[in-house]
Amino acid sequence: MLNVVSGVKWALILTMLLLKTTGWAQDFEVAPITLNFAVEPGEMESQIITVRNHGNKPESFVLALGDTKKNSRGKSIKVAPGTTARSCADWITLNPSFFELAPSEAKEIEVLMQVPPSGESSRWGVIYVKIAREQSALEVDKIVAAGITVSPRIVVNVYQSPASNAKYFAKISKLVEVSNPQDSLRVFNVEIENTGDKRIDCKLYLVASNLETASESKTSPVRITMLPEEIRVVELKLPANLSPGPYSLAAILDYGHRTNLEAVQLQINIK
Repeated sequence: MLNVVSGVKWALILTMLLLKTTGWAQDFEVAPITLNFAVEPGEMESQIITVRNHGNKPESFVLALGDTKKNSRGKSIKVAPGTTARSCADWITLNPSFFELAPSEAKEIEVLMQVPPSGESSRWGVIYVKIAREQSALEVDKIVAAGITVSPRIVVNVYQSPASNAKYFAKISKLVEVSNPQDSLRVFNVEIENTGDKRIDCKLYLVASNLETASESKTSPVRITMLPEEIRVVELKLPANLSPGPYSLAAILDYGHRTNLEAVQLQINIK
């Protein structure tokens, strides 16, 4: 019992240390954290984000632009601004990009999106809102000793796509089983690709049709947001309570906008 209590105590202490070390981002608030622009080529539009200082002392803030790209599992990878083909960093102006806030004070920041005449495609990027705080030598030593990287910033996602752009297209392929057919829970990988020029919100699910009884079983949908040209590998799990027999297994992709459902099939046998 003593060991359990000691373990819980140390876990709480460690949690408090981590919160203290990474709590800078908790001292301020940014809203909203997503900006959706629909500016036509050759035009401009501005939106507002608000930064509020929740700390007990004045702080300086700096805003910077960046880009992201995603891997096959949907994880965002941070890259320098202007280094991706879909970057909109050069189209964005932040006013102001550096300012100071007293405790409980808030400031509105104008985000101006100016799209060139050739800007017909969807673009995106991020705005980093950071505290411009210098660390003392003692703080740096503590961080290094703990093996923790402090990142006192909040990320605002920015999306731009002209309202006249209606290129919603996606496809599904490569339905592959990645588990052992004898396993009680069978797992499949499905590859989907956004082949259009719009960000899409997808629903992906499995439909298992028993070829002998004609009964069907449908899994709960997995919901995914995909950017243009993004390719994603998604894991889907077959229900464990299916009756034995031969099945036609279909992975279904539904991305709305009055488009047809996309599907890929596989024949399996459940014993």
